Amino acid sequence: MGKVAIVTDSNSGITQGEAKKYGLYVIPMPFFINDELFLEDITLTQDEFYTYLEKDADIRTSQPAIGEVTDLWDRLLKEYDEIVHIPMSSGLSGTCETAAAMAQDYDGRVQVVDNKRISVTMRQSALEAKKMAENGMSAVQIKEILEREGLEASIYIAVDTMKYLKKGGRVTPAAAAIATALNIKPVLQIQGGKLDTYAKVRGKKQAKRKMLEAIQYDLDHRFNGQKTFIRGAYTCSEEEAQEWKQEIEAAFPDHEIYLNRLSLSVSCHIGAGSVAVTCMKAVPEAGEVEFQI
Repeated sequence: MGKVAIVTDSNSGITQGEAKKYGLYVIPMPFFINDELFLEDITLTQDEFYTYLEKDADIRTSQPAIGEVTDLWDRLLKEYDEIVHIPMSSGLSGTCETAAAMAQDYDGRVQVVDNKRISVTMRQSALEAKKMAENGMSAVQIKEILEREGLEASIYIAVDTMKYLKKGGRVTPAAAAIATALNIKPVLQIQGGKLDTYAKVRGKKQAKRKMLEAIQYDLDHRFNGQKTFIRGAYTCSEEEAQEWKQEIEAAFPDHEIYLNRLSLSVSCHIGAGSVAVTCMKAVPEAGEVEFQI
């Protein structure tokens, strides 16, 4: 039975401390802020990131340096037989394509997964991959299962401000001004590697209701009785996040609700003050995932 290492990056929202606790390996994503390089959860904390965001700093995301990725792979392959590498969705970044190209030099020992996910849903994939590795599955088997299940998840986000959608060119300045004046809150959906508008409602209360309705629809129609995980997520204050968690728990009392911050790669596009919820089908081959971050 070969030993399989599970590698992901900080787009998953998994911190370096959490990675050590659960036997995962997390590559920090680089951010250029006012042309200075920062590494997520290494030289850039969540609070520092939002401070820069509020000050309208010039923030650009980037891919990890090729040498940093291959150096990690080389070190791990001295201890492990194979690696499963889980980057963010190919639909949101070129990171996955770059990693897949590099893996061609490793004679099949590095399997790069494109399971169309980011943030909370990507986090779950890393946890399930770790469990499947512990169950004795090969890197190829884990890759095939994660890619098969990649689309079986959605994230719904209630955006608090139009500022960053306007800044990123997702809405026009005129549309943003009208939405702000009318207290229109867009509900976004991340599914299949795309960030799209799911609905537009008036006020945050209605936005939350719309998201919970979307989760209920997924449970009833997409997953139809299959085992699922529901998670809350946020870029707002801890106090508001805990209130949101309680709302999710009230709506879905049969589910154990965990709460995580959205990864900074998502926060770039939506800013602070947002709440989100996700529903994911459990991977049957992973069995009971006994650890939750």
